[in-house]
Amino acid sequence: MACQEKQTEKVTPETEMQSTPVAQLEFEIKAELGEGAFWNYQTQKFYWIDILKKNLHIYNPGTNENQTLPVPSPIGTVVPKNDSLAVIALEDGIYTINTSTGSISVLSDVEKELTVNRFNDGKCDPNGNLWVGSMNYPQDEATGSVYKINEEGKTEKMIDSVTISNGIVWTQDHKTLYYIDTPTGTIRAYDYDETDATISNERIAVEVNPKDGFPDGMTIDSEDMLWVGMWNGNAVARYNPISGTLISKIEVPAHNVTSCAFGGPNLDLLYITTASVDMTDTEKEKYPKAGSIFVAKPGVSGVKSDFFGSK
Repeated sequence: MACQEKQTEKVTPETEMQSTPVAQLEFEIKAELGEGAFWNYQTQKFYWIDILKKNLHIYNPGTNENQTLPVPSPIGTVVPKNDSLAVIALEDGIYTINTSTGSISVLSDVEKELTVNRFNDGKCDPNGNLWVGSMNYPQDEATGSVYKINEEGKTEKMIDSVTISNGIVWTQDHKTLYYIDTPTGTIRAYDYDETDATISNERIAVEVNPKDGFPDGMTIDSEDMLWVGMWNGNAVARYNPISGTLISKIEVPAHNVTSCAFGGPNLDLLYITTASVDMTDTEKEKYPKAGSIFVAKPGVSGVKSDFFGSK
């Protein structure tokens, strides 16, 4: 069953930002491990997940209401297919979920027997295929992989030897895919062939300085720059993947920043998910709103994210 949560007070994102933007509280909630940011430009709603609490959330900034859909196991990502259906990654496979009733159906049971892993982040390519990665539960072995899954459930392994699969995006010309395996501390680039949705020519685009944190979820803007949630980094970082340089940061009042997505009618707001786990007592005192949704106006717009399923 779905439930609705409504917050009585809200900080509007239209307030004037500083030259180095600081994210503001958008929706207060104590998510343990908020993730999976996705903006549905058709409905003007923000899809996100709480991995450890096993919840899919759909937040409406217009009404400030947050719909919650419980799922039976840890959830790694969500991408809508239409107004009433989405694809989700659960611990043991890939499912579709009815976003009105919460009912789920298995789409692919890949890695069902590989209990050392669980599924984590993923997004859809320009052809509507879900690219989703798994991660090692102890986070110390490269037992995970990235799979490409179409709407019929056909599943192909695209990347192997992954430890913590995270952000994945495509450039506007559909020729490059960028991908994060968090413990590597890098953002990798691949040539993407749209005709058959394959990748080649793996290389490192960005080497993340450890002092900035660990790269987590990722989105891309209209200039093909990368916006990355920084675990242990208190920020969203903007990188130029051609030069490999850090351009700027948005400070976030949470220690572990997990993912982000451009939203709003003009795609000029950045909605940011955070976590409340893996914090010291001092950090908990400093960041009491950790786990909430934050928003910033970074001065650049995003692009429409691809939905699941054929065009």
